Amino acid sequence: MSKRTQILQALAETFKTIDGNSPYTTNLQRQSFAKLKFWDEVNDFPAVYLSPSSETREYLPGDFKWGFLRVCVKVYCKDEELAQEQLEDLLSDLEMCIDLNRRLVYDTKTNHETTEILIDSITTDEGLLTPYAVGEIYLQVRYQIMN
Repeated sequence: MSKRTQILQALAETFKTIDGNSPYTTNLQRQSFAKLKFWDEVNDFPAVYLSPSSETREYLPGDFKWGFLRVCVKVYCKDEELAQEQLEDLLSDLEMCIDLNRRLVYDTKTNHETTEILIDSITTDEGLLTPYAVGEIYLQVRYQIMN
C-alpha cells in the first residue's frame, strides 16, 4: 500500500474520533472515509470523504527527502434549517482534530508518521445547496520519504 493511501486512511480513522464528546460538538458517527464521493452520492450525514491531491518533493543533502501531500477533505451535512450551522461546527471540530494530531502514525508496522499536518484552506458552499451544506478543507501533509 502506498504512503499516500496509508496517510489518507490514518486521517480518516482519526476523524472517526469526532463523536460529540468533549472537546468536539459534532457526532460524526464514524462517517469518515478515505475515498472520493460527491454530495449527490452521499446518503448518511454528516460525512467526511478524503482524497489525495498533488504531491511535491524537497530533496536535501544525504539522500533526505520530504514529501508534501495535499489532501482534500470534503465535508457534507444535511438539514432543512441548520445545515450551515452543522457544517461550521463540523469544520471547527475537524480543525481541532487536525491540530491535536499533527504528528500522525500512518504505518503501524514501521511506526512511520507525518511530521506535520497544516490547513491550507477552508471553503464552503455558503448556503447555495440548501438543505445540503458542503465544505472543503485542503491539508498539506509533510512526511519523510524513506528509501
